[in-house]
This record gives sequence, C-alpha cells and structure tokens, in this order.
Amino acid sequence: MEAFASRDFSRYELARVVAVLGAEAQSVAVAWQVYSITHRPLDLGYTGLALFLPSLLFLLAAGHVADRFDRRRILLLSYGLQMVCAVALVVLAFRGSQNVYSIYAVLFLIGTGRAFAGPAGTSLIPRLVPEEHFVNAITWNGVIYQLANSTGPAIGGLLFTLPMIGMIREWGLEGAGIVYVFNVITLIWFLVLVSRLRTRPGPKEHQAASLKVVLAGFEYVGRSPLLLGALSLDLFVMLLGGAVALMPIFAHEILHTGPVGLGMLRAAPALGSVIMSLVLTRFPMGHHAGRRLFIAVAIFGAATVVFGLSRSVWLSLAALAVSGAADSVSVIIRGSLVQLATPPEMRGRVSAVNSLFIGASNELGEFESGLTGQWWGAVRATMVGGLGALVVAGVWAGLFPSLRHVDELSSKALLHEAIEEPVF
Repeated sequence: MEAFASRDFSRYELARVVAVLGAEAQSVAVAWQVYSITHRPLDLGYTGLALFLPSLLFLLAAGHVADRFDRRRILLLSYGLQMVCAVALVVLAFRGSQNVYSIYAVLFLIGTGRAFAGPAGTSLIPRLVPEEHFVNAITWNGVIYQLANSTGPAIGGLLFTLPMIGMIREWGLEGAGIVYVFNVITLIWFLVLVSRLRTRPGPKEHQAASLKVVLAGFEYVGRSPLLLGALSLDLFVMLLGGAVALMPIFAHEILHTGPVGLGMLRAAPALGSVIMSLVLTRFPMGHHAGRRLFIAVAIFGAATVVFGLSRSVWLSLAALAVSGAADSVSVIIRGSLVQLATPPEMRGRVSAVNSLFIGASNELGEFESGLTGQWWGAVRATMVGGLGALVVAGVWAGLFPSLRHVDELSSKALLHEAIEEPVF
C-alpha cells in the first residue's frame, strides 16, 4: 500500500476507477447494440478497428505531446473529447438510430481521445509516487484497473436490462441509452478529480517536433530486446488469443445468457486479474520475472482454448478468469519494463509505442476476431487463437533470451540491460 501514501496517486486511481467503469459498461452496450442491428461478427470487429485506427494515426504526435507538455492537461482534453462522444452515443440511442456507421464514427473519436490519453496517463504515474514505490504503484494500478474492468461490464449488462423490469421507461431511457448516460456521469467525475491533481515536475523533451524526435520512441524500443520482446509478445498473443469481440456471439448463440450473461463474460477475465493482482501486492515478484512472463502467456493461451470448447457458463467463466489472472502477470511485468527500462524524458514517446502495441493487440485483435469469426465461426476462431498464443510464447522465448532471463524489476537493473545492438 506504499503508493497510496501519495494523495495525488490515490486521487488519480479513484479517477481511473470511475472512468474505466463507464468505459467498460459502454463497451458492452456498444457491442450488443451493433450485433442487434446487423447480426454479423464482422461488424463487431469493426468496432475494435474504429477504436484502434486513431492510435495508428496519432501515435507519433501523442508521444511527443506527452513528453513536451503538461500531462495532466492532456488527460483533461482527451477525456473531455470522450465525454462529448459519450453524449453523442446517448443522442443516437435515444433516437433509435439503426445506422452503425454513426456509431463507428463516434468510436473513432473516442479512440482519438484514448490515443493521446494513453501515453500521458502512463507516463504520469512516475511523477505521482517516489521511485522506490513505483513497482508497487504499477501493481496497484493494475488492481484498480482490473477491479473496475471486472465490475464495469457487469454494470453495463444490468443497466442494459433495466427497461425489461419496467424501470423509468416513461423517460425514454432504455437499453444502451441508460449505459451511455452512466458513462457520461463517470467521465465528468474523472475530469473533476484529475483537474485537482498536483504532479511533481520531471524531465521534459524541449526540442521542437521533428521526425527524429517523434521517432525516438520507436528507435529506443528497436534497440532494446527487453522492450521489443515484451511489447511484441503481448501484441501477437492478444491479437491471436483475444476473444472479447466474439463474446456477444457466445452469450447469444452458444451459452444463451443474454446481455446479463455478456456482462458476466466480459467481467470474468478482469475478476481473475483482480485476484491475481491482489496476490502480487501481498507477494511481489522478487525474481525470475522473465520466466514468469512466459509461463503466464502459456496459461493464457491454454485457458482461451478451454473457453472456446466450453458449453457450460460456469466453465466458460472459470476459463476466462484464469486467462485474466495470467494476463495480469504479463501486464504488471510489461508495465514495469516500459517505465523502469526507459529514461524519464522519453517515457511519453515509449509509452506511445506501448499504447500502439496495446491498441493493436486489443482493438485490432477484436477486428481480427470478428474477421476469423465470420470465416470459421466463433468457436473455431477462439480455439485457433488460443493455440496460436501458445505457439507465439514458445517462439518468443527463443527469439528474446534477454527477456526470458529478466530477474529483478528495478530501474537500476533494467536500464543497464535495456539497450543492446539494434534488434531491427
């Protein structure tokens, strides 16, 4: 609990809780709304693609902005844009719009806000706590995120069904509209809390924008087997093994659980992650971090295969919880590597590269899942993805021995080992 001795860290984590609750609830509503309109797996994939494209387009600008300007203000502007977008989704839902392209357009703008918020928010954390508490802060940051991530989908599923039990139908609130209003409220609360942060000053990039400056994050990652290995491992594993985009199909056609069941499925991985993260706050990873990373990835792939084969709601939930627990180990190790193996003045640009990899693995992974689900069906696509994740773990263990041999997560150890000969 050392990190929470910082008032601003505590305030920032409270802000993140409410923001993630709203975002995850909204994701359930968007997925169910889109699938209800089109009944096509590919259209679910397009929701992830719409969220990912801004990260690809604005990555370089977002990293440079995070290293040169006040990261707190960047967060306020980015989440302000997301709040406007949430209001737009409210309007579309209340009008009963059946135009999925309008939803995709709003998601693209939400992705734009997230593209700038990601590097700024990640690189802000080291300025909120002393360096000796940073790994503890990263671990708790994961706990807080996954706790909200597990609760948010369940809230979304419950709010979606409120009209089914006769709640406030006369106000015109139903289904997705209720969820979107909830997200607007959480975003307002986030903006209020972040506006009151007082961050410690740190090294900043003072050079004007140029191709060399904005590409410095890519260059640094390319010369660091630790970072390149960790980021690309997560990219390909989640690209292949992520089944989030197909969950509406599992809930609707395979497990027959409806929107409440969809919320439970979306919540299960995060619940497993919360439990594992809490265990790690009590028993931190002292040594053999690299080895633990590859073991966790292998468990994630195996659990994904079990989920694809399952026809039982409880077995599916258990498999997803195990996959979330394994993923939390990967998230904590990768997050520590990105910050501790990077000089402070470059953390924004390296975090932007990290955000691109995360966006590609999550949102682009949803598109890949939707595409393969359209081709092969949801079950086969999920099983193939889980097996692919196992193959990637084995190949990467051989390609990046320095990552496999990482022992202690500390800036002293990681900065010394981070830079070697260029990897590409």
